[in-house]
Amino acid sequence: MKDEENQNLDNFEEDIIVDSEVVDFDENTDEISAPNKIKKLQDRIKELEKERTEYLDGWQRALADYANLQKTTTEDKKRIKKLVEEDWMHKLIPVVDSFQMAFSNKEAWDKVEPAWRSGVEYIYQQLMSTLESHGLKLFGEVGEIFDPTKHEAISEEETQNIELDHTISKIIQKGFILDENIIRPAKVYVNVLK
Repeated sequence: MKDEENQNLDNFEEDIIVDSEVVDFDENTDEISAPNKIKKLQDRIKELEKERTEYLDGWQRALADYANLQKTTTEDKKRIKKLVEEDWMHKLIPVVDSFQMAFSNKEAWDKVEPAWRSGVEYIYQQLMSTLESHGLKLFGEVGEIFDPTKHEAISEEETQNIELDHTISKIIQKGFILDENIIRPAKVYVNVLK
């Protein structure tokens, strides 16, 4: 059995291949010379370490690229969702305007049957609640200070009261804010001190 193991070991040493070349044998001993074998193995180790480092660097770059791609994709999805919601809000604003015009005509609104009127008001409240849950809010009230970044002055009205100077006297059309961005300014009349 020992002879068979030695024979296998001898065959193994003859078959050692380093760097795609058969390792040289010392002509005198029929064996691989130790210094030559060590040098070739050390060279091969250096090559393998260099290759390992290159693979590791490539893997780490690929992992970082993938993480950046996931982050960018998530941000893009959020932006697209916001744009779609904003588009829908723009499409629903005329519906809100129609409700408000119906409510503003007090004389006609008071003539409507009370059960039907309360049903329409309930539908309007549901619509506004849904819009508000998506970040859309109405603004523009009589008596507010006029803010040119939020309000569009349609006309001026003279006032003698200094406290009313640059306040809103009449709302023509309410404004809308979506997540702190004004998507439509309120159209208003403004009190001006004369």
